[in-house]
Amino acid sequence: MLLGLVLFYVGAVLILNGLWMLGRIGDREIWIINLFVGTVSLLAAFSQAFGTDADLASVRSAALSMLFALTYLWVTANRFTNADGRGLGWFSLFVALTTVPVAVDALRTAQTPWDFWSGLSWAAWGVLWLMFFVQLVLEKQVTRFTAWLAIVQGVLTGWLPGYLLLTGVLS
Repeated sequence: MLLGLVLFYVGAVLILNGLWMLGRIGDREIWIINLFVGTVSLLAAFSQAFGTDADLASVRSAALSMLFALTYLWVTANRFTNADGRGLGWFSLFVALTTVPVAVDALRTAQTPWDFWSGLSWAAWGVLWLMFFVQLVLEKQVTRFTAWLAIVQGVLTGWLPGYLLLTGVLS
């Protein structure tokens, strides 16, 4: 249930951040969705990590969810501090590297279409985080590509699966 909720809004924030990078949304308002999704993701992760039924699997899931939460909260902070984004870029490299074993493990143990989707999504998210590193730290001009990648991933790895989970089509 929490996964559907978080994925639904991760889809929204990825789509909107992609539009922001394309200049379709201003700096002065993109922070709203990032703050909201960062907070929702963080609360869901806290619920998993610190709930009375927390176990290794739920704490692992929470730790991975917090990668998303911190990213969106960092984008929010950067909008208020006018930071150059290099810190977020280096964090994005850490996250991109973290997604490699997560994706490999998910694909290695996959038994259902949902398991394969999860592994492929982690690989896709890793590429997106890597693009943020390339853009923010290496200062390569990949903004347009990264923006469209965020929009496509927002639909395919966030909004659509989140919606299907929330409606009970996926379980």
